[in-house]
Amino acid sequence: MARNVYGLDLGSTVVKIYDKKTDKIIQDRTVLAIEDGKEYIATGKEAFLMYGRVPSNIEVIFPMHAGVVSRFDAMQHMLSSIVNRESGFTRGSEYVVAVPTDVTEVEKKAFFDLVVHSNAKAKEVNIVERSIADAVGLNIDIEKTKGVMIINMGGETTEVSVLAGGGMVLNRLVKVGGHDFDTNIVSLLRRSQDFLIGIATAETLRRNFNVFNDDSSTMQSAAGVDLITGTPMQKNVPITVVRGAIKEPLDTILEAIISVLDRTPPEVRKAIYQNGLFITGGLANMVGLERYIEHGVNIRTRLAPKPELTVVKGLKKIIMSQDLKSLAYSMMDEGYRWMR
Repeated sequence: MARNVYGLDLGSTVVKIYDKKTDKIIQDRTVLAIEDGKEYIATGKEAFLMYGRVPSNIEVIFPMHAGVVSRFDAMQHMLSSIVNRESGFTRGSEYVVAVPTDVTEVEKKAFFDLVVHSNAKAKEVNIVERSIADAVGLNIDIEKTKGVMIINMGGETTEVSVLAGGGMVLNRLVKVGGHDFDTNIVSLLRRSQDFLIGIATAETLRRNFNVFNDDSSTMQSAAGVDLITGTPMQKNVPITVVRGAIKEPLDTILEAIISVLDRTPPEVRKAIYQNGLFITGGLANMVGLERYIEHGVNIRTRLAPKPELTVVKGLKKIIMSQDLKSLAYSMMDEGYRWMR
């Protein structure tokens, strides 16, 4: 049987997998539910919907945290469960894994170990910097560009990268993402209105509101619990509460973008002003976010089509193209510095 090739974009909240054999992209929530501390009873979206709604003997866990593997065995179980469910593991397959740049080498190596020490019996595991995969997914010619900035806004992190002349110039990983927006919404509603909602409801509010316009009267109905009476209820949540809740993490992201721009060499920065900024990642789907960033940094900002899939689409291109395969590095090579 011919071996398969998988491209893995392991996000803190959503995992994306490209399956070469079926030419499909698989997506699922990076969540598991464990009963009595030992038995996995749900994975993915099913487990996510259980979050905050389960008895004390069931724990809902997120095996990725701040862009890196935090619960190794749980993440291994989840990865094998998703692929087995969707297409079935082909033993001896190859894997191309997107990794963040601004993390420790031990944290990077965990991505390699995750596959190598699984029951998949991988024949080969290669890695590619996530921002490089982002650029390929955006159809940017990495070798020829004189300067481009890509802002990958994910579930728990935002990665700001500057690329030029075929390589990375600067990279900064900020531990702020969509999950911070959502927990802030939950917290502010609890403090200001004595109304408790779940994290999934907060995410829905964030996605549905256009917080970047001047509207202050729009409301959305949300299900939650009145903390004074203890009774479940539907309540209209004003856009102003959601806008106020996300201001702090938004400011942190904007400050990181400006900081990286300030450190960028003048010639590369000039090219960025000409080429503009690109935003990718699931958080980038917020309506009006690209205009907010453009106004904040005074540089033309473009939203990637289906921004949550930009990295995994880049991995697909790297897997399919002989010209692009050199962008991925084999961690099996004796000279590879992370394996010394």
